[in-house]
Amino acid sequence: MDMTPENELHLRHLTLDEALPKLDRYLNDAFMAGLYQVRIIHGKGTGTLRQAVRKKLDKHPLVDSYRPADYGEGSGGVTIVELSHK
Repeated sequence: MDMTPENELHLRHLTLDEALPKLDRYLNDAFMAGLYQVRIIHGKGTGTLRQAVRKKLDKHPLVDSYRPADYGEGSGGVTIVELSHK
């Protein structure tokens, strides 16, 4: 069975306590699988989850950069992450 992670992670409707550990595991798995770009789907909502996700991405050692998704990519409900190539 292939355990390669998808190129996107769905965090909508999760609490911060559920979402942030899941994000950390996902970023590690994606890096180990050799993915260079992934999509984090956090939804629009109040913005609390989006802010927490981006704060985590700021400090994550495997993240080179991230940006809000453009129109057609998910807009305000998605963050595009560029992973390190190390």
